Amino acid sequence: MVLAPTPAMDEVTFRSDTVLSDVHLYTPNQRHLMVRLNSMGQPVFLSRFKLLWNQDSWADSGVEAGGLRAVRAEETPPAGTGSLGSPPGSGRSGEGAGAQLDEDGDLDVVRRPRAASDLEPAGPLRDKVHPVILTQEEDDLLGDEAQESSPHDVIKIEHTMATPLEDVGKQVWRGALLLADYILSQWGLFQGRTVLELGAGMGLTSIIAATVAQTVYCTDVGADLLTMCQRNIALNSHLTAAGGGVVKVKELDWLKDDLCTDPKVPFSWSEEDVSDLYSHTTILLAAEVFYDDDLTDALFKTLFRLTRKLKNACIAILSVEKRLNFTLRDLDVTCEAYDHFRSALRQLEKLADGRRRFVVEPVDASFPQCLAYERIQQLELWKVLVEPVT
Repeated sequence: MVLAPTPAMDEVTFRSDTVLSDVHLYTPNQRHLMVRLNSMGQPVFLSRFKLLWNQDSWADSGVEAGGLRAVRAEETPPAGTGSLGSPPGSGRSGEGAGAQLDEDGDLDVVRRPRAASDLEPAGPLRDKVHPVILTQEEDDLLGDEAQESSPHDVIKIEHTMATPLEDVGKQVWRGALLLADYILSQWGLFQGRTVLELGAGMGLTSIIAATVAQTVYCTDVGADLLTMCQRNIALNSHLTAAGGGVVKVKELDWLKDDLCTDPKVPFSWSEEDVSDLYSHTTILLAAEVFYDDDLTDALFKTLFRLTRKLKNACIAILSVEKRLNFTLRDLDVTCEAYDHFRSALRQLEKLADGRRRFVVEPVDASFPQCLAYERIQQLELWKVLVEPVT
């Protein structure tokens, strides 16, 4: 009997019951920086997301000092671009093309290529992650690349990897980056506003919003998750402080009707915060939280309940990824979570309490891309306008 080799202690094991975000999957191995263990014993990694700042551009968007050098999505086509459901290079997008067969007549499946940045990896292949263990005294996290970037070029986010489904909020997802891009492209909409993010996870979108908005309530559930989120807010305080924005990390449970105001509970709401939330909030955000039907229903009920208490008309901006899965039940490729999300949107439009109505609109995702990620076709933004009934 031959025993399998024992994996090295610096290799992260991805079990079959864990979920890994594409954002982390496509990160080169040398950038998986493991910094500590959280209170749950999970490895915590540090990722750096570079912003394309340029003070001489972005004039067309009305951004004042500190504008952005925008990269439009069509200028940076994602790796592996092909027709929906067809692997790149399969020839199925061309006229008269057929399926490719091998010499035995079996279907030849063309594997999706790695991201463009990984075609010639400098380190180990990414089928095995080799995290770099950092020490507290280590200042240079990314070597020469970190030295070339100013503090205002980079968002630093601590997160976990390959979590169980109930802990996916501890990872960073593409929908959060898409929503962050939208915020940066709509400077005037967010400037000076009070914003509420639902299901904020590791806080990346809230941090971006706070570079423009006056106050951002960054909400989720779970003391450990919220503690990690609070650390990320502190890591990026120089970005939010430059614009005078304030991020407040709070617990907001969609399965409960009221906000927690017990001062003994971590991340609870003060009476002052509750009053400010209801008096001044005009924008609500939610990114990549529509993966479970029960949670989707809970979010839309929370959205309806909150908007009834807000004193001002508001807008909700929702980010979702249309994930395609083959199910044995249907024997077909389906996107059940997305379909349920769209159904919930239609139901929301039909709701009316005599005072407000909900208008749902898709958002054109051709706005500039300011963060490096694969803006795939399945990423969508939806806008819900909450207007008074006249």
